[in-house]
Amino acid sequence: MLHIPTRNGARKNIGVIGAGFAGMAAGAILAKEGHNVTVLEKNDTIGGRARTFSEMGFTFDMGPSWYWMPDVYQRFFGRFGRSVADLYQLQQLDPGFAVVFADNAAVDIPADFEELCHLFEQIETGAGDKLRRFIADGEFKYRVGMDDMVYKPGHSITEFISLRLFGQALRLQLFSSFSKHARRFFKDPKLLALIEFPVLFLGAMPKDTPALYSLMNYSGLKQGTFYPMGGFGKVADTFRDIARQEGVQFRTSEAVEKLETSNGRVRHIHTVSRSMPADAVIGSADYRHIEHALLSPPDRHYQDSYWAERTFAPSCLLFYIGVNKRITRLRHHNLFFDQDFGLHAEEIYQRKMWPTAPLFYVCCPSVTDPSVAPEGHENLFILMPIATNLPDPEPIREHYYQLLMDRLEKFAGETIRDHVVLKRSYCVSDFKNDYNACQGNAYGLANTLRQTAVLKPKLKSPKVHNLFFAGQLTVPGPGVPPAIISGTIAAHEVLKYLNS
Repeated sequence: MLHIPTRNGARKNIGVIGAGFAGMAAGAILAKEGHNVTVLEKNDTIGGRARTFSEMGFTFDMGPSWYWMPDVYQRFFGRFGRSVADLYQLQQLDPGFAVVFADNAAVDIPADFEELCHLFEQIETGAGDKLRRFIADGEFKYRVGMDDMVYKPGHSITEFISLRLFGQALRLQLFSSFSKHARRFFKDPKLLALIEFPVLFLGAMPKDTPALYSLMNYSGLKQGTFYPMGGFGKVADTFRDIARQEGVQFRTSEAVEKLETSNGRVRHIHTVSRSMPADAVIGSADYRHIEHALLSPPDRHYQDSYWAERTFAPSCLLFYIGVNKRITRLRHHNLFFDQDFGLHAEEIYQRKMWPTAPLFYVCCPSVTDPSVAPEGHENLFILMPIATNLPDPEPIREHYYQLLMDRLEKFAGETIRDHVVLKRSYCVSDFKNDYNACQGNAYGLANTLRQTAVLKPKLKSPKVHNLFFAGQLTVPGPGVPPAIISGTIAAHEVLKYLNS
């Protein structure tokens, strides 16, 4: 458990830029320690990428939809004497998800791990026992990561130098390829696709990702895949409510325009409607935007050339679709791996082009949760990973809508487009407009070896002493649980600064 310093001295004024999970987590912890915390959000609702919108009786989660690493949520709520069970209903999905392959057959991934091992054995002789070993290895990495690594601020490599970590370095496989690691256990293309999908959707090409991240397979396949009833918006609301109970003030529709500095410290935060004194600031909005749009040139640490050289996790093309009938064959989570995994990854990370034959993901939460769609209707969230910084005019979006719907209807064995009563798209330019997202990224920086831990953008500004960062462009990385952890670390660092 990360130690939070006790209160010391007078209440300080702390501004948090951005009301995503990282910003809300940081704000709640700092307010609990007795400080005046104001969270400033440019959009009109909280949640960041976990915003929601409702229309025609449908409620859509606009971003996160996978609930993995449940212990991270529980650990955060425990700081405030609460538990997940107190706050929202968490449903374990069974099957956890389905994977659709080229023969149009769907493989359901059971919630029971022994059933999953049996499934692997049916697909590839010996794969059942190999999965047990693969997941045991992932669990080891998960436990060491959660206990010894992920809650560190990443200031220096010395944070990770301990006798325990040194002895475990080889087993953590920080310098081994995820792709090679997976292929030591499995040969069948279907099993490899199942094992590698979290890397494609949330990171980088498997060959460029450290084998450390098999810890994600442990979380998804052994801990389980869950769903918060009401959607991820309910989780975001819970973080807001806890922060408010601790005294955090939220100001939505209030974009920050400038951080006024002197003598190497932020003195005032200037927004569209006010000026606020600040003893410390946490920037949980886009890191590059904060440095380049809110700070004067002498206060910026990372130049444009730095960001141009980073490897970003994918952006994505999203469709939010309301359908006036039920779709029998869909599960809650559906991964369409009916095309070439390697080609799509290459077009995202190397060729930076619109994909030729994309993989995609369909979330149908109305399978589990009747509250997100009118009775007899279906709520669909379709996501196609793409390269960052692509042009995304309406004709391109429509082209891929038709392409994806062709394949979805083929799998479902029924017409869907004729029953669509609500349709909205979201893509690169929307990420830029709504979140000031660097290159229109959806998930932050990829978890490559050259962008792990101390090699990520610094959580503490090297030039502005009371400016700290949180979120998916700094430690520990992309995803909701890492964002919660990032906000926790940033709050801890602010408290150390204030108490020094």
